[in-house]
Parts: sequence; C-alpha cells; structure tokens
Amino acid sequence: MATLAPFETSMETVQFNTTFEMLLQQEVSKLRGMVDSKAYVGRMAQVVNQIGALEFKQPAGRYSPLQFQIAQYTRPWVQPTDRDIAVPFDTFDELKSIADPKAAISMSVVAAANRFYDDLIINAFAGTTQRGQDAQTLTGETFPTTVSTTTSASAPFGGFVVADTFGAGASVGMTFNKIREAQRVLRHYENNLAAEKPTLVVGSQQISDLLGQVEVIDKSYNDSAVVEQGEVTSILGTMIVSSERLNTSSSNTLRNCFMFVRSGMHLGIWKDMSTRIDNRQDLSSQPWQLYSMISAGACRTQLGKIIQINCADTTGSDITP
Repeated sequence: MATLAPFETSMETVQFNTTFEMLLQQEVSKLRGMVDSKAYVGRMAQVVNQIGALEFKQPAGRYSPLQFQIAQYTRPWVQPTDRDIAVPFDTFDELKSIADPKAAISMSVVAAANRFYDDLIINAFAGTTQRGQDAQTLTGETFPTTVSTTTSASAPFGGFVVADTFGAGASVGMTFNKIREAQRVLRHYENNLAAEKPTLVVGSQQISDLLGQVEVIDKSYNDSAVVEQGEVTSILGTMIVSSERLNTSSSNTLRNCFMFVRSGMHLGIWKDMSTRIDNRQDLSSQPWQLYSMISAGACRTQLGKIIQINCADTTGSDITP
C-alpha cells in the first residue's frame, strides 16, 4: 500500500534579492584629475622639453669676444604599464539564478581601473624618473629621501622631505607646521603657489590628526583651513585629497604623504580603460566573458615640485588590493 507524503504545516518561503552591492573599496580615482595628463603611442614618450637657468655675466672687457652660455636641456620620459582582466559568467549558473551580475562586475572593473591610475601616480611621486635626450641615452633620477643630518626636527633647506619629527621631539602625525614647512620648501624651489595651487595627499589618519589641532578647527586662525562635513578639504590654500593607498615606510610606522603642484606629476595614457562583453562559444556552456584592458604610466617631471611629508601612522595599508 502506497504511503502518502506528509502535509506541510507552514507556508513560509525564501526570497532572494536581485540587486548587488560592492564590498567596501576605493571606487573613484582621487588623483587622476590632479595631475597633467596626455595620450601617447609608442614604447615610451617624452613628457616635456625642459631648459636650465641662464645668467647675465659681466663682460670680459671692452670689445672682448662674446662668451656663449650653452643652454642645458633635459627631458623626462614616461613608459606604459599594461594590465588586463577577464571575468567569466557561466551560462549554466545563470540559468539557476535570478540575479545577473554583469552590470555589477562592470562597476567593479571600473573601480579597479581608477585604483590603478592612483597607484601609478603615487608610486611615481618618489619613484625613479628616466631622463635623457632620447630612448638610448636615459639616466635614472632618484628621489632623495634623506632628511637633514644637523637636526632631526627639520627638512634640509634644499631637500625634499619633511621629517616625521618636524617641530617635535619625537615622531608625530600630520601637523599644521608640517604643511607650512612643505609650502616653504616649494617656494624655496621657486614654485609660484599663487598661480599653481598645491595639492596634499594624505590618509585617513592624517585627516584625523588635523581635526585635533586648533589651527585647523578654530576659525580665529583667519580661516586657514576649510572643514566640510568632517573632512579637511583645504589648508593655507592647499587642496587636501585623502587616499588610503599611500605607501608606508619604517616597518609601516610612517605614512609617506606628498604635497605637489599639478605640473610636477604627469600621467601618460596609452589606452584608457576599454571593456567588452562577449559570448565565448569556444568554451563549455558558452559563458559570457567580460574583458577589460588598460595601458598607462606616470612620472615626476621635476624635483622641487614634489615634497614628501612623513607622518607617524600605524593604521596599515588600504583594504583593497
């Protein structure tokens, strides 16, 4: 005799959502719009022609032969870095799901491209710049990262680094005085800060450091800082940009922040991000494939247009690779 299936005592069901949310990550580029940029083709590209300073000198004597001054020229070069990404969507999996992830994956790829641009720029701040007349005569220009040997609390007058101990007896975070010192060094190198406003790239810890300082939050200091909705957006005319992707040093106890003028950094674009979704009929289940590629490079144009500010910071690197 057949046994009847038992009756269910509940009408409860399970409902799934068709929307997607990206996990926490940096989605937009923080720095691409802050630097000069241009499109290129070829193995490498010359960024700009640069000419050294000339000097008027006293004549050797009346009717004396002219003494020529030979102008000195230099050229910074930028080279591309190629990257791509391929993400499959299994057709059999699609048949078993009410959610289509293609749009969300596309957004995630765009976010990855924006982080790639920022990483190129950040690594070029204190990276090696190739200089030379042409591709066969290049020499590497390194970024001097040593601070003054006479006092640990000051950057050298002709140097490029504001020490983490500047204005204090020990390593400290970002301070109003460090920002003022970085501006002084930029002026020392004849940057016209009135015509080319500098940008300061800091991390979240440095924003927190500044919000705890009276020079930033007290308006009696002649509006030296602009604070909007808990974000420090400007100090002493310097734009503040927050990025968790800044490099660290000294066993991850220091954050390497940078103040720079726009013409001091260059982003070369060989191929901006392009994305296509194709049906892979050569593979089992004929999956859909999202493919994206990108090719770009960055370089520092001149020493003296970029100042590194070291700050005590143990918060670690960005959560996003």
